[in-house]
Amino acid sequence: MIVAIRGKLAKSTPLSAILDVNGIYYEVNIPVTTAERLPAIGAETFLHTLAIYREDSQSLYGFASASDRDFFKLLIEKVSGIGPKIALNILSRMSVETLKAAIDSGDVSLLSKCPGIGKKTAERLIVELRGAFAKIAGAFQSEASLSQSGTQSAASDAVAAIVALGYKLADADKAVRSALSKLPEDASTEAVIKAALRA
Repeated sequence: MIVAIRGKLAKSTPLSAILDVNGIYYEVNIPVTTAERLPAIGAETFLHTLAIYREDSQSLYGFASASDRDFFKLLIEKVSGIGPKIALNILSRMSVETLKAAIDSGDVSLLSKCPGIGKKTAERLIVELRGAFAKIAGAFQSEASLSQSGTQSAASDAVAAIVALGYKLADADKAVRSALSKLPEDASTEAVIKAALRA
C-alpha cells in the first residue's frame, strides 16, 4: 500500500498533481485545499496518500496532511453513497476541522452545501461518522489550528453565518481560518465573523 509520496512537482491543477519520483511520473488526485498548499513547479513535494485499486483501474489520492487522508478514507469506507469523487469535493470545500465540527453538532444545513451532498446524505454523514473520529483524534489535535473546543464552535458558527450571507463555503472557511490566526483563542463568534469579513 502506498501511504505517502515524495517527488518534484511536475504539473498541477486544482484537482491533480503530477510528481516526478526519480524519473517515474505519478498522477495524484487531490482536493482543492491541498492544491492551494502545493509549492512551485519543480519544488519537492510530499503528500500523504491512499491508493484505490479496482478491477478496471487504479487511482492514487494525495493530501497535505494525514488527517485529511484519514478523513477521506472514513468518508468512502463508512458512508454509503459517497465515493472518491464526492469525498474530494467535500474536502475541497471545507477543512477537516470545520467538517468535524459540523458532524459533531449535527449541522445538516452546512454539510448539504457541499456538491453532491443532499439533505439525506448529510444526515447519513452525521449518523455514520459521529464518534468515528476517535481513531484519528491525535492527528486532529496535532494538526488543527482550531485546537480549543470554544474556538471550534465559534469557527463553525462563523462559517455557517458567512455562508448564509451568500459567500462560497470554501471562501468562508478560508476567511475564518485567517481571522482566527489573528484573534485570541477566546474570541466570540461575532468577533470572528467581523474579522473574517474584513479579511
